[in-house]
Amino acid sequence: MLRGALAAAVTPLRDGGAALDDGAFGPYVDFLAEGGVDGMLALGTTGEGILLSLQERRRAAELFVAAAGGRLQVAVHAGAQTTVDTAALGAHAADAGADAVAVIGPPYYPLDEQALYAHFAAAARACEPLPFYLYEFRARTGYSIPVAVIERLRETAPNLRGLKVSNQPFEAVEPYLIEGLDTFVGAEKLILQSLEHGAAGAVSGLAAAFPELVAGVVRDRSGDVSAFRSAVERFPFHAALKRVLGKRGVPVREDVRAPLRTLTDPERAELDAWLESS
Repeated sequence: MLRGALAAAVTPLRDGGAALDDGAFGPYVDFLAEGGVDGMLALGTTGEGILLSLQERRRAAELFVAAAGGRLQVAVHAGAQTTVDTAALGAHAADAGADAVAVIGPPYYPLDEQALYAHFAAAARACEPLPFYLYEFRARTGYSIPVAVIERLRETAPNLRGLKVSNQPFEAVEPYLIEGLDTFVGAEKLILQSLEHGAAGAVSGLAAAFPELVAGVVRDRSGDVSAFRSAVERFPFHAALKRVLGKRGVPVREDVRAPLRTLTDPERAELDAWLESS
């Protein structure tokens, strides 16, 4: 089961974002481990997973698991547009040695409770007995997972262990702090409040480039990284995180998968100046 502070990892890319940068996975995972996080969520929102092909997602999951080498927990995001692809990615993550699978609801269509239940139940079965986590992020899917679906799933999916909840404000997180399930908060500014109300930890995009900051907040139950998050969010988030990693000595390129974009020269200069002064 997952615990503590997890980085929502970026995915190293090259060739203008057209290909995985295999050689960067090892140094990047080393950086996360040295930064003190307990693990990572691979191929989630910060990891551009939804923009990668199924083959790329499988390969990236294998690279993350191999690089972690048991030092860090590796949860693999397997959410995809179709149930068939989601189940296939979840099964592969289990075979590859991941520690957990997380699945976001498919975006675009307004799925009802019956459709969502069937989708998540198939995903959970595909990765059994690996711990399975629901990924609730209304701003990305366009809807929230009804609590009734979660309760029904608890009765039929013995490997359901919890949720990652990236909603804001706290009132949109609170319904998912369900007794008996481990909930990990995504919004850094809500970490402390969520921990106080029973959350198990955090899965943080900021921790992808500043693992020591988020690990400290979760471990010490004190601190505030909101200013860092706000500073990075002034720019295209994925490219900015990768730029920060490069400036911090990690061989991760700024490359992102289109339609995401890299930074402009003025943005790079502004980001670099902030980083040097922070």
